[in-house]
Amino acid sequence: SWIKCPQCQTMLYSSDLESTLFVCPNCDEHLKIHPRMRFKNLFDGGVFEEIKYPSAFTDPLNFKALKSYKERFNEARQKTDMDDCFLIGFGKINNISVTIASQNSDFIGGSVGASAAEALVKAAEHSVTNRTPLIVFTCSGGARMDENQYSLQSLPKTTIACQMVKDAKLPYIVVNTHFSTGGVMASFGSLGSITLAEPNALIGFAGPRVIASTVGETLPEGFQRSEYLLKHGFIDQVVHRKDLKDKLSQIISLLLKRV
Repeated sequence: SWIKCPQCQTMLYSSDLESTLFVCPNCDEHLKIHPRMRFKNLFDGGVFEEIKYPSAFTDPLNFKALKSYKERFNEARQKTDMDDCFLIGFGKINNISVTIASQNSDFIGGSVGASAAEALVKAAEHSVTNRTPLIVFTCSGGARMDENQYSLQSLPKTTIACQMVKDAKLPYIVVNTHFSTGGVMASFGSLGSITLAEPNALIGFAGPRVIASTVGETLPEGFQRSEYLLKHGFIDQVVHRKDLKDKLSQIISLLLKRV
């Protein structure tokens, strides 16, 4: 199948993209990548154990927009082959054991509801029990509106999960990818001991259009993109996808004092 690069509009063949880690060979734009594909390239030999988490469907509001929440949820499960927007993997990066949780924006925009919060708690508990660093890849539009108050209450829960890892004196590393917005950036997406980002990722709480209309100002060039946030001290480093494995192992070996 063919995929059009959102940046340069080049038509790219999906099997060719696998060899470039879903980075456009023409303009270097980082396209979205399925967490399984990400894990295949991060974990040594592509080998990892998938950690399951409580992911039962809950629809307290019986929510319906153009489609019912239940329809959208089941469609997302089929489309992504995931239980909810998180995939958790346990394995080794350059021979260091790690727990990784990665979001999939194809699962209802990577939105966080009650079971996504459970995923982060599960990942944190696994990290603490097995004494591994926790690495989280964010890719989300924020809290899942279909679950209303349940999703809002999920955000402080994710914050507690991050704190569990830090309290155990283990590294908690966040990698913000395109796009990382809303409630995710108001909680676990901004709490890394070290925060990395992929190039040109949109990262922020509200979108640029909303901010521009609220403050009545023209926003600077590249506002809310990785490079802008690096320049203003919001993230620690912008790392190309092909370099992420080595960069992550370098950081965690330093933080674990294994140098």
